[in-house]
Amino acid sequence: MRKNKSQPSRSKFSVLRQLCNWIPPHLVPQLARETGVEEKARTFSPWSHVVAMLFAQLTRAIGLNDVCDGLGLHSGPLAAVRGATPPSRNTLSHANKNRDAALAQRLFWNVLEHLQNLKPGFAQGARFRLAHRFKRVIHVVDTTTIELVANCLDWAKYRRRKAAAKCHLRLDLQSFLPRFAIIDTAQQHDARRAAELCAGIRPGEIVIFDKAYLDLSHLYELDQRDVFWVTRAKASLNFRVLKGMPQSKDDRIVQDELIEMTGFYSYQDYPQPMRRIVAWVEIEGQEVQMVFLTNNLAWSAGTIAKLYRCRWQIEVFFKQIKQTLQLANFLGQSANAVRWQIWTALLLYVLLRFTAWVNGWAHSFTRLFTLLRSVLWQRFDLSELLRFYGTAGGNFRFLVQPQQAYLRPFL
Repeated sequence: MRKNKSQPSRSKFSVLRQLCNWIPPHLVPQLARETGVEEKARTFSPWSHVVAMLFAQLTRAIGLNDVCDGLGLHSGPLAAVRGATPPSRNTLSHANKNRDAALAQRLFWNVLEHLQNLKPGFAQGARFRLAHRFKRVIHVVDTTTIELVANCLDWAKYRRRKAAAKCHLRLDLQSFLPRFAIIDTAQQHDARRAAELCAGIRPGEIVIFDKAYLDLSHLYELDQRDVFWVTRAKASLNFRVLKGMPQSKDDRIVQDELIEMTGFYSYQDYPQPMRRIVAWVEIEGQEVQMVFLTNNLAWSAGTIAKLYRCRWQIEVFFKQIKQTLQLANFLGQSANAVRWQIWTALLLYVLLRFTAWVNGWAHSFTRLFTLLRSVLWQRFDLSELLRFYGTAGGNFRFLVQPQQAYLRPFL
């Protein structure tokens, strides 16, 4: 009788190298020349720097020694990753501080573009059912705050005893991939970045953002570009009702009306009517009344409320990267070092998402991350590894039954 395989098939390369193979070989040297990083590199090449930062993310390294010791103990398999070399503690610290983080930023966008061209279906995914129904691109704009140590990072202070960096992001809801990102300090208000985040949105597309990004002049500029937007209204919004919209059959819709601004400056910023919708929305099991604003007069009020609920999908994205990747303990205290770590975290996210998409991975992103972290230096075939541990065609030793959760009472 033939026995089932206890391990996936072997490969010539380690799992780390197979992940790094998604990055084109010419890309890092080319970007290093264009950003001036190559001039500052001597024994520690830009490629070795990128691999070291990816390794730090994959292992959730808590310090420079953690990264350098881990790479130094595996210098043989590391050399097989296109000749990468392990750094010393001072070398890695100096590289994070002095090498322009624009290399990591441009590498992220170039790799994302390369993977989308390699597999067009990767960028055309339909993750969210409502987004797929609209047959048009839906963008979600939001920001996440990354806490830093205030007494060590003076450049990032935004309160007396707090320091933080902000990642402003525009997420494509269909593919669940970033389309634009800005990494900056937490001092500036979110609304100041709204125009920059939405600059690449095309006519006919939809953008959804929270009331922190509410800027009437920016909303009017989007309306003139034929971009549909949905946001929440602030309590201080001054307006007058022009007319009521046709009553919705949905009991959760409280009000649906056409309004215009009454303030002098607010009317100058947005001189056209807009739509205001008051609806009951379920949040964490409780019904909450919310007020929405939009420039679309054709969609039903229920559709507008459901569209705004799509915005919460970006919170899932932030949860994935902040709870899985290393965005808590930073390897440097300078702004450049923090940007290096955040951009390489986003790069690793795209590499893992592409690996999961190519191999039909049906589990969570967290399980994929923990699985690859445990076999990082093993020479397993990556595709076979994911199929071996996937649920689609796997064999299970234990299938949990509902009655197994029953505990007999104590006598």
